[in-house]
Formats: sequence, structure tokens, C-alpha cells
Amino acid sequence: MYSANDIKSMIESVDFGLTLSSIYYSDFPMLSYQKRRYARAVDKYVKHFGDEIIGIFSTPGRTEVGGNHTDHQHGQVLAASVNLDAIAVVGPSADNCIHIASSGYGSINVDLDDIAPNEEEFGTSIALVKGVVRGFIKKQLKVGPFCAYITSDVISGSGLSSSAAFEVLIGAILSGIYNDMRITPKGIAVIGQYAENRYFGKPCGLMDQMACSLGGFSYINFADPTRPIVESISFDLAAKGYSLCIVDTKASHANLTESYAQIPKEMKAIASFFEKNCLGDIQPQLFYDRLPELADTFSHRAILRAIHFFEENERVALEVKALKENNIDAFLGLVQKSGDSSFKYLQNVYDTTNVNIQPLSLALAYSDHLLKGKGVCRIHGGGFAGTIQAFIENPHVNAYKTEIEKLFGKNTCRILHIRERGITKML
Repeated sequence: MYSANDIKSMIESVDFGLTLSSIYYSDFPMLSYQKRRYARAVDKYVKHFGDEIIGIFSTPGRTEVGGNHTDHQHGQVLAASVNLDAIAVVGPSADNCIHIASSGYGSINVDLDDIAPNEEEFGTSIALVKGVVRGFIKKQLKVGPFCAYITSDVISGSGLSSSAAFEVLIGAILSGIYNDMRITPKGIAVIGQYAENRYFGKPCGLMDQMACSLGGFSYINFADPTRPIVESISFDLAAKGYSLCIVDTKASHANLTESYAQIPKEMKAIASFFEKNCLGDIQPQLFYDRLPELADTFSHRAILRAIHFFEENERVALEVKALKENNIDAFLGLVQKSGDSSFKYLQNVYDTTNVNIQPLSLALAYSDHLLKGKGVCRIHGGGFAGTIQAFIENPHVNAYKTEIEKLFGKNTCRILHIRERGITKML
């Protein structure tokens, strides 16, 4: 157990500075900002819960690099952790409840004697906390009460997976204070997905949680989603002369749950024609051989979404190959093809219930105009609203940022680093 002053002294220490450098990158302004951020979080914790502190935990946001909507079909994905994260200052609870205060989102309290799923709580932080707790119990892991102050730089609705970072963070806390930090990142990710599916009401795959848990570039094969094959890939994007930019179009994900749900629903409908549960269990050539029959039975959109899956799934393997061979040109060409497929076949760039509002389409079109051989762009995340992703030659990043922010507003273009460490107990 530490006091607030103890924690603040640790934050200023050389060892903690090295930890910050390994997570946020070592430029002085960033490290200075992070030290202030952690100290403010400690002060906020003390304000809400008192001076007894157990530790501090961090989980990153993630960026999807390849494999748009392939994970829920037992497919392959390429993802990476980024240096925007959620942190939690954690201490003891005097009752059998989890108490969480957070920056900008108020406070929640979860009674550990009442963790049954409740549809009225779908879409809330309370639901995610309950779901993670229940996920731990189902796996016969230890749970218990705690207090936490949470602050996050992972932009909500940005496609950087703020909800996944939150549920993985709750899993990290329970692992750290009740299970000696022995729960693997994979295990916490699976529990996070369970929470989001069963308690939050979102039928997501496992990519978001896995990328937030693991750190670095990650190739993940979900052929067996209970035992995903995971491989870390060493690749220095900056050394190749490129930066990763995420542009937030400020479009809300509210009321889009059904649009998201239709993607796996339609893909699974095609799979059921072959008496399979997911498209990843079907040989692509068998699908194409029977395409005329499918066209007589299913909607054209469902078929197009299946075509996207088969092509995108193969594309992920090619992206991984390009990264391993340090072939940045091949990699970027595949990123562009991924974006084109999402727009034409997956059709998740805008919501068809309101075609007059298409911020993602506008962002992609303007980015194509601005880049012209200086980089590539694609939709980022689940789609329909949120963000786009761009890989841009370093000399042109600032000009791109200036121009795209004229359209979407100041600080809507974030220049990110790939974070090598996933779940981290900071102190």
C-alpha cells in the first residue's frame, strides 16, 4: 500500500521515467505531459477515495492495420497497439463493490453481489465491469472489490477501441490485485470480448481486446477463437520514413449497433448455406464455385460482404509477409486495397439509413486528393462513423495534418507511435 506522496515520488523517479519512455516514446514534451497526467490522476483518486493506493495500471488503444471485420468470422487480422492509453490509479474498497470515477464520465458503482447481465445496462460502463467480473468467475479466477480513478487518452468513437481498452484495463486490475498479475494478455482479451458480447450488447470479434492486451504489431489468426494463434512482428514504421495518422471525423457511433450487427449476421448467413458457422471455415474456391446459387438465395450485399472477407483474409497474410520482408511499398499497396474493399464490398463506410451524412467518405476522398503518391488511406475500425487511417511519408505529414484539420477541426488528426508494451502494471 502506498500514499499519494509515495506514488508521486515514484512518478518523478528515473526508473519510472524509463518505463514512460518505453510506452510513450522519449521526447521530452511527451514525458513531461505523461508525468503531469499521472500525478493529476493520483490527485483525483485521493479526492474521490482517499490516500491509500495499491498501484497504477495502463492499457493501450489499438489500431487495426489489416483484416477489417474478419475476426468474428474466424479469420486473420493485423493490428497494433498505439501510444494512447487508459490508466487507472487503484486502491482498496471498504465494501463489496467496485467504485470507479473517471475523467469526463462521472462515477459508477458495481455491487459484486449483483453482476447478472441486464439489457437495460447495454452500452454502459457498468455493463462492461460486470461482464469482466463474471468472465473472471467463469474461468475460476479470483475477483474482489476495488476503487479506481480512470483517465483515458483513447478517443471515444475513434476506432482506437476505447471500450476494449476500458474492459482490458478492468481485467488488468483484477489480474494485478487478486491474481498476482498471472492472467495472460490473451486470457484477459477473451474475457473482455465476453463482456462486450454478453453484457454490453455489441457482437464484436476478439481483435480489439487482443490488440489492446498484447502490444506492438500483432498478427492474430482466429481459426480457433478460443485459442487464437498470435505472432508479434518487429517492424519500425518510422525507420521506413512513414508516420501513422488517425483522423477523427467527429461522427458519432450512436444508434449504429444494428449496422454493425448486420455484418456478422449476413456473413454467418452465407456460411450457413455451407452448413458452417463462420466464413473462415469455408474454402474460398467452394464459395466462388457456388456463387450463382448464392445469388439466387441471399441479398447481394451479404454476398459482397462474404467476398470482402475471403479477399481481406488472404490480404492479411500478404501484409504480414510484406512487413517481415521489410517491403513497405508492398505493404502500403495492400493497405490501400483493404480500404477499397471495405468501401466497395463490405460497405461499412457510411450508414445507409442516412446517406446524406458521409464524413468517412469525405475524409477518404479528400485524403486521396491530398496524398497522391505520398501515402495511402483506408477506413479505420468498425466503420460507419469515427476515423480513417493514413500512412504518410514523413516530409508530408504536417501539411496533411494542416489541410485535413481545416475540414474536421483542430487536433482531429493524431500522429501516433506503435506501443510495444500492452497491459502494464506501472507501479
